[in-house]
Amino acid sequence: MTQATSCNQKTPMLHNQKNDKKWLPLCAGVALALAANSAHAAYDYSPFKLSVSRTSAPSAEVGDNGNEFTRDVWRLKLSAAMPVSRQWSVGVNLGYDNLDYGWKVNQNNQLINASVPWTSINRYSVGMSVNYRPNNQWMFMVSPKVQYAYANTASSSNALSYGAVGMGMYRFDSGNMLGLGVAYLNDISEVRTVPYLAVKWQINDKLVLTNPFQAGFSGPAGLELQYQYNDNWDFGIGSSRRTERFLVENDDTTIEIEEWVSFLRAGWKVSNSALIHIYGGYYFAGEMQLSEPDVSQDIENQMAGAIAFEVKF
Repeated sequence: MTQATSCNQKTPMLHNQKNDKKWLPLCAGVALALAANSAHAAYDYSPFKLSVSRTSAPSAEVGDNGNEFTRDVWRLKLSAAMPVSRQWSVGVNLGYDNLDYGWKVNQNNQLINASVPWTSINRYSVGMSVNYRPNNQWMFMVSPKVQYAYANTASSSNALSYGAVGMGMYRFDSGNMLGLGVAYLNDISEVRTVPYLAVKWQINDKLVLTNPFQAGFSGPAGLELQYQYNDNWDFGIGSSRRTERFLVENDDTTIEIEEWVSFLRAGWKVSNSALIHIYGGYYFAGEMQLSEPDVSQDIENQMAGAIAFEVKF
């Protein structure tokens, strides 16, 4: 599970969820982490992070013709972030996602055809981020990204997407941070601008409201309420709107899956450099749309589960 963002790069889901929608580079969460922990950066700093996640969802009906699909998603991301000075930091990231859709086609239609089904989607991305802190109160970030997302029925030649996320956050005397961001997305056959709220708000010594997902092609960053149980375990509940968009034919014909995802999360700090997150989620209010001809069908609500592992080095 997408869309979050963000974002603690904790979240595989959401893809989850306009475009998985897909991504943008170093997430606002990385920028937040750099801002919040600058005092410790010189002493305990790991510039690289590797994230691997797996999401699985059982069968769900698409439309009213009895067609069903399952989905399994692998996500791999390698990122690096490094302070350049007291005010500037930069980051880069590389990502690969494999989305596997298993179809049970009961009746052919314009959206899905049993003789030529799209079943596997490859998504490659590269991005960077630039963060600027002019003083102790303000932080600004800009993150451009390039991505290719295409099904097994298409090639990568027309699957290019690109865009950028910009964000500004204000840090209050309490340490809480609040800001606004906007994502400009030139996706496959569609251009859009998506605003989002960036937040990291310490409610008390145990509760924090923050963004669980990165903002970008996958949608807004979402919101998650986190509970710090102890030094090694934390729990969260959150939601976001997520989107996947990918090329299915070589003439700019795309499929877009847009839906809401809500989730429960348990996080385990294995060590100072390794984290494991386990998710139980629920996709709802989903829609699958074909760009040409313009056809859309509702997706049945479905449960999903995910596990994510990240290591810093």
